Amino acid sequence: MIMKFKEGYKVRSMAGENVVIMQGTAGSDMTRIISLNDSSLLLWNELQGKEFEVTDVANILVENYGIEMATAVADARAWVAKLQECGLI
Repeated sequence: MIMKFKEGYKVRSMAGENVVIMQGTAGSDMTRIISLNDSSLLLWNELQGKEFEVTDVANILVENYGIEMATAVADARAWVAKLQECGLI
């Protein structure tokens, strides 16, 4: 399945955390803050503005962390599922 991040979301550093915010939503509901760890930030930056699949995510993890492909695919699926749950893709 080909995916892409929804338009309008940006990552900003706030209080030492990398958080996803929606651009241009002054006074928006901040009860749902999405924080990215270092691996998630790497994936976000690598895939921003591009169409991607789970295998693309897994390949980035393998290239950057030297993990086995099976582990990378499982991690990539979990990451994509969380992004879908949060409505980011």
